[in-house]
Amino acid sequence: MLIAAGQAFQDLFTPPFRSVLWKCVGFTLALLVGLVVAVEWVFTTFVEWPGWIEATIAWLGGLALVAASIFLIPPVTSLIAGLYLDDIAEVVERTHYPSEPPGRELPTAQSIFLAVKFFFVVLAVNLLALFLLLIPGVNLVAFYLGNGYLLGREYFELAAMRHMPQAEAKQLRVANRGYILMCGFVIAVLASVPILNLLTPLFATSFMVRIYKQLSTRSGYRAGDARLA
Repeated sequence: MLIAAGQAFQDLFTPPFRSVLWKCVGFTLALLVGLVVAVEWVFTTFVEWPGWIEATIAWLGGLALVAASIFLIPPVTSLIAGLYLDDIAEVVERTHYPSEPPGRELPTAQSIFLAVKFFFVVLAVNLLALFLLLIPGVNLVAFYLGNGYLLGREYFELAAMRHMPQAEAKQLRVANRGYILMCGFVIAVLASVPILNLLTPLFATSFMVRIYKQLSTRSGYRAGDARLA
């Protein structure tokens, strides 16, 4: 698992990953900054504040952006990167598994639906963890447990669904739920580090393509097979 994680991290600095990375980073930062600016504009435009209050609002807006980088970037980047994950998975398969059958790109409508669904689920977990900041320690447990499960589940199934129907991808995940949960924790750790969390979708995709290859080979599972061998 750790070897696969290290290899996935190295992939981030290759040309195909860099081109997608800059798109994801640009869209994500623009969205978060736009959100802070919009909130600040609403407060300063529709309400008359003394100068020191406006300065405080601007300062708090910066703090909000930092907090958002921890709790909101995972779902936001997942939504934006959802349009590019098939491209990344294809690069990993072609580069590192050239002798194996390539995966099939998911239909556009299905990719968008899964990305939107994933966004709202991860957003809910991270907002819950944000609210739990008032309870020391609990917020970290909620963040890592919730994101570890969700990130592991979703990224693994996305990688597996390139090779098998969704029901079979879920079956393979359930059969290896403990291992995939640990892989999800690895992704969640990266997602909790400001700046580095912008890399989460690309790292997770490359990582889970490798994990899928390991588990499908180890279990003898074949696309189109309704059981584990």
